[in-house]
Amino acid sequence: MSVRNLDALFRPTSIAVIGASNTPHNIGGVVVRNLLKSGFNGPIMPVNPKYQAIAGVLAYSDVESLPVTPDVAVICTPPKTVPELIEQLGQRGTRAAIVITAGLAHIEYRDGQSINDAMLAAARKYTLRILGPNCVGVLIPGLGLNASFSHTDIGAGSIAFISQSGGFCTATLDWAKARGIGFSHFVSLGNSADIDFGDVLDYFGAVEETKAILLYMESIGVDEARKFMSAARSAARNKPVLAIKAGRNAEGARAAASHTDALAGSDNVYDAALRRAGILRVVDLDELFDAVETLARSKPLHGERLAILTNGGGPGVIATDALIAEGGQLASFSPDTMRRLSDLLPGTWSGGNPVDMVGDADASVYAASLKVLFDDPGVDAILVLNAPSAIAPPVAAARGIVDIVRQAKLPILTSWLGGEAAGKARRIFAEAEIPTYDTPENAVRAFLHMVRFRRNMEILTQVPPSLPEEFSPTPKAARSVIETALLEHRELLTEPEAKAVLAAYGVPVVATRVANTPPQAAEVARQLGFPVALKVLSKDITHKSDVGGVVLGLDSMEEVEQAAAAMETRIAKNYPEAKLDGFTVQRMAQRPQAQELIVGMTTDSIFGPVILFGRGGTAVEVIADRAVALPPLNMSLARHLISRTQVSRLLKGYRDRPPADIDAICTTLIQISQLIVDRPEIIELDINPLFADDKGVLALDARIRVRPAESAGPERLAIRPYPRELEETMTTRDGRKVLVRPITPEDQPAHREFVDRLTAEDLRFRLGANRDIPPSEMSRLTQIDYDREMAFIAVAPNAEGKDETLAVVRTVALADNTLADLAIMVRSDLQRSGLGTALLKKMIEYCKSHGTHEIIGHVLRDNVAMLRLTEKLGFKHETSPDENRIAVRLALR
Repeated sequence: MSVRNLDALFRPTSIAVIGASNTPHNIGGVVVRNLLKSGFNGPIMPVNPKYQAIAGVLAYSDVESLPVTPDVAVICTPPKTVPELIEQLGQRGTRAAIVITAGLAHIEYRDGQSINDAMLAAARKYTLRILGPNCVGVLIPGLGLNASFSHTDIGAGSIAFISQSGGFCTATLDWAKARGIGFSHFVSLGNSADIDFGDVLDYFGAVEETKAILLYMESIGVDEARKFMSAARSAARNKPVLAIKAGRNAEGARAAASHTDALAGSDNVYDAALRRAGILRVVDLDELFDAVETLARSKPLHGERLAILTNGGGPGVIATDALIAEGGQLASFSPDTMRRLSDLLPGTWSGGNPVDMVGDADASVYAASLKVLFDDPGVDAILVLNAPSAIAPPVAAARGIVDIVRQAKLPILTSWLGGEAAGKARRIFAEAEIPTYDTPENAVRAFLHMVRFRRNMEILTQVPPSLPEEFSPTPKAARSVIETALLEHRELLTEPEAKAVLAAYGVPVVATRVANTPPQAAEVARQLGFPVALKVLSKDITHKSDVGGVVLGLDSMEEVEQAAAAMETRIAKNYPEAKLDGFTVQRMAQRPQAQELIVGMTTDSIFGPVILFGRGGTAVEVIADRAVALPPLNMSLARHLISRTQVSRLLKGYRDRPPADIDAICTTLIQISQLIVDRPEIIELDINPLFADDKGVLALDARIRVRPAESAGPERLAIRPYPRELEETMTTRDGRKVLVRPITPEDQPAHREFVDRLTAEDLRFRLGANRDIPPSEMSRLTQIDYDREMAFIAVAPNAEGKDETLAVVRTVALADNTLADLAIMVRSDLQRSGLGTALLKKMIEYCKSHGTHEIIGHVLRDNVAMLRLTEKLGFKHETSPDENRIAVRLALR
């Protein structure tokens, strides 16, 4: 349901506490007393038939007797009373309830229905939103609202904190109050029967007074993944979103049929999902609030190269060690920077990065050195360190650089070491809103938060390069192989079948032939040419090398026949339950300089299909060098996935090994991504090893596990893939053929040109003003989730044969899909060509098929052409809150 009626919860004007009490330490009593002392300006109405007054405030016997309808009610009564109370509140017109009561899901209400389900059924009739059950409540300091049973209050701030754990909520409140940290909102989700992470991310992502969102997560519901990902990606484009995700280390790994399943791990999948959503993951509260402070106070980071400026060698070395240990990058100075620093500093300075100015460096030396580093194009951020010195007092050094740091165009972080004097310096920086840290290690950790945040934002906003070459899969061939296996009630494809599926999607595979007997294997080897690899073929054997079912480098028919016979004997003796179906024979791939990689896929119970990449070979699980990502992938996402592994360094080449063809590896990852989208029957996939060298890639072994599909391919993904089925060709009135399709991130350059060709008048009609669209907003316009937001563009080749954008229509729906906001633009020189009508008709049909209830647009009164078009297509025209515009609405249901 998302943000519907959440204003009633987070901006209430009146509140009732049902189950309020005068009994000390009773939850209802604590809640009502917290409300009364928090300074809330609206009516606070205790409800309990046992009392005439509670905490000196007139009490009411029931919901019906309340003098005004509360925007929100806090329920602190026994479980079996909750559904009826929700019904009564819904009838009164209350729009939100905070259910403190716990245990609703495990108690039967009536007719086999749980109390939790009965509560939700009652709320659904009135679109009444429920926070909880089993939650601590809500604190909104800006409203003077403490609707919780927290033991303490909090100060106002600009951070929204949302937690699934009540215990973590109260601990965080205590921790934050001791450190003077304030919040715009503090929300305990409890069991999230209704309001969940997706809802609050949608809401706080658009709340202006909230500058950052912090999450404490334990789990996401099986049916919430797509909603969470969509809401998180939308919120993260507007403000920093950070998360602590509990449960990093699962106790004991379950037995896995594939290497990928064993390697992926649920926490790795969560990590991949948070990264893809643009969320910065941290480990603990200290790191959480340090990170949000860093991101809030720092200037944007445009690279990852750090310069370190210090008055002592030790702190500089400590900072450098911390940086390198975590994979950070130390800046290399230009010759000009080295010359200027040598002219400025004593001859005993360090002569490189970190810049040790020596212990007598005073404020003027700090300031002059900073100016030199500012001018170096190879420096993206600067960490300034200070160790106490009687010759150059720390406080004076801090005061001396405040103004120059404020003027800097790149991020500056500070760490003044020590006690009393350093504390004064840190307060100077804090008052100037300059990031400052107690230790060099903490300062480096803060810089790496910025690096990770920047990388996450790049994933959200960058323009991905196109595929180096188009691949044209043959889905029918892959489907035929999979359907044959399912008809035979098999989950595991044979190696030749698995390779046939991969080949259908363009993945290069080594030619593999099947033989039934050792003599046949020898003959097949002769035909293929030596040397060959011989492998066992059995539906009962998953990992062939584990049972002695792989022999490499066989150079003659005799060797092949002997190896096959020995393999038969060995497996019959050691694995009598395995049925031997024969052997596979393949020509040995002569790629001596190739790296062995693994590319795989498994199905997570929450986020659905995930793709794994890493170092392959027989020791793949021991080495455990891997990274996972959510499909769908493009070239940029594939490169980012590769970069998060150790083997990526080897792929760059070393000594006599040339760099591997990274584009070919990325293309393989994209091909596997498309295969997963198209074939929902695939639940696990391994390519191990995948050879990669400067000549490209080659799949030597493959394993695919299938199961009858429970849903269409795209529907099982946490991120909806590009909906190719929505593409269609149209013809304009002048006979020009155009392709109408959903927009993609790769369209950003063409979309920029499209906007640049609009007249000032058309820009005013669309944007309300003649203004430029910044690159960040252009990225947002071309990167959509194809779920709540859809944009169709009309494209056609120009005189140079390059596709250009001619028109665009866009809708952005509420998460509950009741309403979609409409916008449409046609290039100025192509208006009255029929494109606007065709695009709007297509969008109307799409919204109908998507289940949207209503489309609404807001059109300037003098945009006569748009008003005529919408009226022709059935839109009703109404007055708008903006007197310069007319609201146009089309009911679809």
